[in-house]
Order: sequence, then structure tokens, then C-alpha cells
Amino acid sequence: MLSHTEENYLKALFHLTSEITGKSEAGTNELATTLNVKPATANDMLKKLKEKKLISYEKYGKISLTATGKKQAIQIIRKHRLWETFLYEKLEFTWDEVHEVAEQLEHIQSSKLIEKLEKFLNYPEVDPHGDSIPNANGEMKTRARKTLTQVPVGKTCKLVTVKDGSASFLQYVMKVGLGLSSKIKVVSRQDFDGTMEIEVDGRKSSVSQKFADNLYVM
Repeated sequence: MLSHTEENYLKALFHLTSEITGKSEAGTNELATTLNVKPATANDMLKKLKEKKLISYEKYGKISLTATGKKQAIQIIRKHRLWETFLYEKLEFTWDEVHEVAEQLEHIQSSKLIEKLEKFLNYPEVDPHGDSIPNANGEMKTRARKTLTQVPVGKTCKLVTVKDGSASFLQYVMKVGLGLSSKIKVVSRQDFDGTMEIEVDGRKSSVSQKFADNLYVM
């Protein structure tokens, strides 16, 4: 059985190497920054994960998940996203509240509980943030998507997920009037700094390029 910390490392590595970046490897400093720990602390944990054959890693070199490590990471992510969906749909937690609580619940080990939870939720395919939920076999549906920054002026798109899942960012997203499946029209874009004017439900807002880079649309 893995410790909570070991599971957090595997999940972070999966996000860095498989889901967000599309890369197959990550660096120690990159991982340490993601987990908000010192590189030396990350190195110590990486040694333990290597001993358990969950990662491929040489000191100061690149890190990648083994097939076993990736399988474990996907199951952690599966539990996290199912719990987020449960909290959002059944307990009326808000979009920005579910992540922190799911971080605690994802470490529950009962596979029977997770199977029953998935059935209770009627086998959802996406969580409240629009991210795909792996099924019991670890399979995830992938969808073609791009960032709002890539949408041409004058075009309308639909919000499908967010890159930044922090509470502060999600609160800002809601303040702009956005939620999953919201229609967004790109009204204008400034060449100087990428600032955009968007329209949502007839309401216009000015947003930064950083904001637009963190929204996935289709």
C-alpha cells in the first residue's frame, strides 16, 4: 500500500508527463515546484518510488512513470474525479470547493466503495471541471481541445475544462459568468499583450492572456 505522499507524487507526475504537457518525462525541479517541496525532498521520495518500480529515474535526470506507476496514478485520479463529481452533484459543493475535499478522499483504498460510487453517479465521463474520469480499466476519453487564446476574433466556442483548478482561479471564472459548456464569443484581442474582450450571455468582459491560456474550449 502506498502512502498519501507517494500517491501525490504519482498523480503529480502523471499530470506533468501525460495530461497537461503531453511529455513523457519531467524534471526534479519541475516536480518539486508542482508539489511545493524542495528538490532534495523530492529526490528522497523519488528514490523510494524507484525502489517500488513505479518510476524510471536517475539522480538529477528525467523522471517517467513505469507502466505500473501510471496505472496507480490513473486510479488515484479516477477516485479524485469521482469524489469531485459526488461532492458537486449530490452535496452541492461549489465548483471551487470540491478539489480540496477530493484531495483528502482520493486516498481511500476501498475499491468496492469506488465501484459503488461510480454506479451511484451513473458512470460519469467528466468531472465538474470538465476533465475526463478514467473508468475501472483506466481508460479515459480524450477530446480535441484548444485554449481560448487560440480562438480567432469573432468566433464563438464552448468551455470544456480548465487548466488551473485552484479555488482563486475558479472563483474568477465564475465572476466572469463562466461555467462548463458556457458559450464564449471572442470580441477583440490586443496585439500588444494579448488582452481579450469576450462576451458571455450578452455580458462583455476584458480578460488577460493568462486567463485565456487556462481555459480549454472546443
